[in-house]
Amino acid sequence: MCVKILKLGKLRKLEDGRASVEEERGRVKVAQRCMTKANYLTTLSFTRWVKDWANATPLFEQAALNFKLVKMPEEAKLAYQQAAMGQIKQSSPWTAAKHMEAAGVLAKELSCWNEVVDFFKQASALYVECGKVQPGADALIRGARAVQELKPNDALTMYMDACRLLEDDNREQMAFDTYRAASNLYIKLNKYREAAVVLLRWGQAANKCKATQSQCKAYLSAIIVYLYAESYEDALACYNNCASMDVFSKSDQDQCAQLLFLAYREGRANEIKHVISTSTIIPHLDHMIIRLAKQLPQGKVMSQEVPEMDIT
Repeated sequence: MCVKILKLGKLRKLEDGRASVEEERGRVKVAQRCMTKANYLTTLSFTRWVKDWANATPLFEQAALNFKLVKMPEEAKLAYQQAAMGQIKQSSPWTAAKHMEAAGVLAKELSCWNEVVDFFKQASALYVECGKVQPGADALIRGARAVQELKPNDALTMYMDACRLLEDDNREQMAFDTYRAASNLYIKLNKYREAAVVLLRWGQAANKCKATQSQCKAYLSAIIVYLYAESYEDALACYNNCASMDVFSKSDQDQCAQLLFLAYREGRANEIKHVISTSTIIPHLDHMIIRLAKQLPQGKVMSQEVPEMDIT
């Protein structure tokens, strides 16, 4: 009895497998027919002087879906591109943007990194065209995340473009995670000054949103990054600018920065390490900043012959 049940089970699996293969073949045939017909409708000839995007676009969309389901990413990517073009021609930028993002995801699967950047940028522009700034910024962020390991410079451009979109639309608070992602990537690339600039920009955005804690953390983080880059003068100038604002000058982050600068001015490496190890403020910063802080001081520490802090 058990043997019969096992044999029946194997037969069913074989039948299911065959059905699945037949279903996939059917999907491929449908997709290919749709592409052939859609390409015919969008090809100019002696008898067709205008491309018929209205009828071709649904066919491209159907082909894209079927190619994607049978795991034919190259063909699906091309179909989504054509579907996006069709939606653009019919003044439907939102749907076109969705198709561009789908093409970008498939381009990532195919390791076509330049196309990933291009598709997500186009998707963002299309979202913005129909007045959807947040989705436009999100598309840039998703694209940046997809390429940041292999194309970090493009990723940084996309991160900062996303921040700019949100800033221009008075949505600074929605950009906080993107400022963090951009500054962390700059740090990974050893571009510490650029990272500090992004952190200061984050602080300014937080100030506009009245997000006091985020503002003070961003300013202290920028100071730490400058110190890690062995740029004491820039760190001090940054501190003095930040301390001119009551929000920061009355904060715990300001007190932490003061202790660090006092240790630096005296050229005491052990005291710098002590300030960092005993601080209750630094552990609440971003993990990349904490990692840099724990490695302070960098280089040879000497008494700093520079103007003192503007402490009132």
